Amino acid sequence: IKNYVLKWIDSGLEDWCISRDAPYFGFKIPGEEDKYYYVWLDAPIGYIASTANYCKRTGKNVYDYWKNPETKIVHFIGKDIVYFHFLFWPAMLMGVGFNLPHNLIVHGFLTVNKEKFSKSRGTFITAKEFLSASDPEFLRYYYASNLTASIRDIDLNVEELREKINNELVSNIANFIYRVLSFINKNFNSKIGSIKITAEDRDLIKQMKKMFKEIEKNYEQCDFRGAIKGVLEISSLCNKYFQDNQPWVLVKTDTKRCESVLALSLNMVKNIVILIKPVLPEFARKIEKQICLENLKWSDLGFDLKNHKIGKAEIVLRKIETINLIDPFSRIDLRVVEIEGVEDHPHAENLYVLKIDAGEERQIVAGLKKYYSKEDLLGKKIAVLCNIKPAFIKGVESEGMLIAADNKKDIGLIFAKGNPGDKIFIEGVEPRPEKEIDIKEFLKLKLTAKEGRVFYKGSILKTNQGFLKVDKNIEGDVV
Repeated sequence: IKNYVLKWIDSGLEDWCISRDAPYFGFKIPGEEDKYYYVWLDAPIGYIASTANYCKRTGKNVYDYWKNPETKIVHFIGKDIVYFHFLFWPAMLMGVGFNLPHNLIVHGFLTVNKEKFSKSRGTFITAKEFLSASDPEFLRYYYASNLTASIRDIDLNVEELREKINNELVSNIANFIYRVLSFINKNFNSKIGSIKITAEDRDLIKQMKKMFKEIEKNYEQCDFRGAIKGVLEISSLCNKYFQDNQPWVLVKTDTKRCESVLALSLNMVKNIVILIKPVLPEFARKIEKQICLENLKWSDLGFDLKNHKIGKAEIVLRKIETINLIDPFSRIDLRVVEIEGVEDHPHAENLYVLKIDAGEERQIVAGLKKYYSKEDLLGKKIAVLCNIKPAFIKGVESEGMLIAADNKKDIGLIFAKGNPGDKIFIEGVEPRPEKEIDIKEFLKLKLTAKEGRVFYKGSILKTNQGFLKVDKNIEGDVV
């Protein structure tokens, strides 16, 4: 990166245009008509503004950060904004007498299955979608295990993520921690005594302390992949120590040695928690609670913990069977349809056969006769699930399913604004409709009607022309 920037300088710097013509987002230039500051002129100033807001809340002074020569300022940026952060932003800071960044860490892009984020290719995944599918700490671990201080892109491969979590985080780290804590619970009334180390123990402790320093160095240099690699190597040594010493045998043959092995193993657990905490703060917090040592810091690394009582061991992480990053709502094909005809079902008293325009002509069977007359329905625009598997109901084919709010006493149709065939969606979930789904898949979504609207996980269903509306203000499940 440094050579890249120097090449720009050596080739001769030109004047930088800091304005943009309207229409443009951002801040208007005072005294100018329809002129705006270029975003990369004003956006980095937000770094200082964010610090100022923090200082205002905490009673601190923003200049203690941005004008104090003892302060180290580190920027984390994408490789596509190097030009602004390495040339123009430092020049602006120098011009007003603020600290220059101590370091700029430049990262590559995130790809999904070797492809760029793309809605059309189905490789656009939001944080919300991942949260609904899996533990966010799994994603933190995966990113950290691939992240260095280089500008290399990171690829999000779901199968690779699953293997990393199962084989490294769960089998190596979490499994060792649970084995140690549960053994202490069961055999020593949840308490360790003092450590009487052997020569081999001493050598292992010396080796691990050396590894602590290397991991610390990796964190400081933002080489998270190197740090994770070091933690895994330490955890492997811990597993080997526990396995080689066989405390399940020692507890019957040499209780004193068994106590010492468990005490040293608990120290190892404590150290692993501290080492992994920058990447997995929530996992670390849960283990801290189990070992009754909360708010552990880097300075707590070591092997001096003794005569200590722990809490109950619990399994914090389990292996992943599958990760489905696609929100199930994206699989349904809900559309605006217009009812063009209503007929009685030839073989069922309570059913109508509706002729609908869903962007193409279809018919559906609906149990609405008890709640709506034919005149009530004709010409209405309603919400219909169009990719439900076609079915014959009392001998008549149904090519979709209207959705309605049900309070167990009455039914309310879901009215939708728009043209026939328009999609019904929620913000934040990219539509990826399956060719066919069954009724069970739809019911698992648990749509609800409240205050005249239809909700999914707190989001309101809508079309491009507005929110869906529940007839009669019925509140309850949407089925």
